[in-house]
Amino acid sequence: MSGNSLIPAPLARMPWGLILLVSAITGFGLVVLYSAAGGKIMPWALPQGIRFVLFMLGAMALSRLDEQQLKSLAWPAFVILVLLLFGVEALGAVRGGSRRWLDLKIIRLQPSELMKPAIVLVLARFYDMLPAGEIRRFAAIWPAALLIGVPFLLVLAQPDLGTALMIAFGGVVAMLLAGVPKRWFVGALVLGVALTPLALHKMHDYQRNRIEIFLNPERDPLGTGYHIIQSKIAIGSGGVAGKGFLQGTQSHLDYLPEGHTDFVFATMAEEWGLFGGLGIIFAYSLVIGWGMRVAMNARTRFGRVAAAGLSSTIFFYVAINLLMVMGLAPVVGIPLPLVSYGGSAMMTVLICLGLLMAIQRHNQSRHR
Repeated sequence: MSGNSLIPAPLARMPWGLILLVSAITGFGLVVLYSAAGGKIMPWALPQGIRFVLFMLGAMALSRLDEQQLKSLAWPAFVILVLLLFGVEALGAVRGGSRRWLDLKIIRLQPSELMKPAIVLVLARFYDMLPAGEIRRFAAIWPAALLIGVPFLLVLAQPDLGTALMIAFGGVVAMLLAGVPKRWFVGALVLGVALTPLALHKMHDYQRNRIEIFLNPERDPLGTGYHIIQSKIAIGSGGVAGKGFLQGTQSHLDYLPEGHTDFVFATMAEEWGLFGGLGIIFAYSLVIGWGMRVAMNARTRFGRVAAAGLSSTIFFYVAINLLMVMGLAPVVGIPLPLVSYGGSAMMTVLICLGLLMAIQRHNQSRHR
């Protein structure tokens, strides 16, 4: 207990404002899933709500780890996940033409999702081990590039371009924040642009089609361009105030594919309009802003890099999904975290938040 309070000290120190905000985002998502199912809690809203409660309890438990424990877990977690990614390649379950899951009978595990926070932690740990003067040398860059490259290539082979890019983005942000000279990133960008024709040639047909349809959705309006066109129609038809709860036509009449998963924002925008869309974006910005404040208040290099990298991972989820459903980025299968139906993205984001809460608690303990 703390003082005369009846609330145990660990609970009293929880960032309840953040927890309530995240719960509000998820609760709004449950309302959207309820509407997408035609006013029924099954098959989406109820399972999603149960997942959230379980994962949030897990995040709160994760927040009890101290920074030294996070450091000691970084390398083992990364190695285990790399081995699991090899396991997916050899034994993984196939869904939708992709081999991304390990069927453990009790659950379907997607190791690539867990790799998103793991790559940030392991790079934060790697740069925390180096003397400050070594970070700007090439000897501090190629091991990090290797740490990013192995899971990136394994996930790309599944194939899952969206998740592979998110792993790479998270790793690159961690390197940048650790102090790696920007000229290396400029050089890598120039090399990437030069290799773009080769990358396009090596892509799977469906990946190449996604890029072509992104540039011109009307080229195949009833085929590969259908998702983007219907998403734009749903968002645009919502107007400023929306059509009203349970009044959406694009999702209820099945014009909008994946209206409960990847394109859930379009489902929401049709019924809640511009106000609803801006509201959910503002709520996400508060969560990400909180994470970046945790990074700025960190007193160790590990804490700063890890917190900023984890916050960036959440940002990439939100930004890529919103750009995708608005037709401003190719469709890459990235869900809107806490709102889209499914456990993988929710689990990853709540792991990130649990780790951020642990870093914040460490920051606060150093001030006392």
